[in-house]
Amino acid sequence: DVSEFVQSALDGYQVCLFSYGQTGSGKTHTMQGSGNGGMRGIIPRAVEQILNQVQKMKEQRWKFNVTTSFLEIYNEELRDLLVSMNGDKKAKSEQAKLTIRREKSGKSYVSNLTKIEIDTAEFEEGMQGLKAVMASAARTRSVACTKMNSVSSRSHSVFMLHLSGMNEENGTTVQGALNLCDLAGSERLDRSGAGNNAQRLKETQSINKSLSCLGDVFTSLSNGSSHVPYRNSKLTYLLQDCLSGDGKALMFVNLSPTQASSNESLCSLRFAQRVNQVELGKATKHVQYRSGIGSR
Repeated sequence: DVSEFVQSALDGYQVCLFSYGQTGSGKTHTMQGSGNGGMRGIIPRAVEQILNQVQKMKEQRWKFNVTTSFLEIYNEELRDLLVSMNGDKKAKSEQAKLTIRREKSGKSYVSNLTKIEIDTAEFEEGMQGLKAVMASAARTRSVACTKMNSVSSRSHSVFMLHLSGMNEENGTTVQGALNLCDLAGSERLDRSGAGNNAQRLKETQSINKSLSCLGDVFTSLSNGSSHVPYRNSKLTYLLQDCLSGDGKALMFVNLSPTQASSNESLCSLRFAQRVNQVELGKATKHVQYRSGIGSR
């Protein structure tokens, strides 16, 4: 399933993959993994697939440009995790505010967000570029120690791949996007101990509220409501293109194996059941032909 969603991004779709679950259940490991072997996560595997496919598509006269961005949503504030890789010293010093905006076409984007180009000509160079991106983001992301997780993510992170391709033979262009989301884990204050620290408490409240907003969006979509509350949180507003009928989405549910976490695991499974009932509708393929714009 994952490889098909990654291919959809190359084909011109807006795609989003989530990892959801309680704190300490392995969501970050699912997305990022470790090392270069079988423990690689979804992010490196997705980039590997894209780089390999781009090489194959060269035979059909396709040329792709791949750029990446990495941000976190901390206490409902967007933060650029790659700002240290930005060559613009002014942007570094001022830490330009990130804002979710909409183009005239209705497509969303984040203003002032750093974009790093991934080398598509040489596979090893491309993967080394990804390694540098992941290392930079890891140094910047908000984490803290709680009773349930020694390296607890205190924010949602979104790894974005922007894919732009052109067929040099017939002039057809495609614009796709792949968003890989590592959601901060839902927490119970009595187990995490976050209630004993004002900052951790605020983070927990923000995390749980945004996850609740995500649930409200899925409920509205499932019920076929005329109004879907995307704007109730930065997370859902950012990913509106993927969660609406315009895109494709897939969610992973991570469960903790401990008996003490059985109640949280049950809640996660119930949430997954709700999400599984959602039908986003037929996604839009963003392809522009020489004679005009095509949507499928």
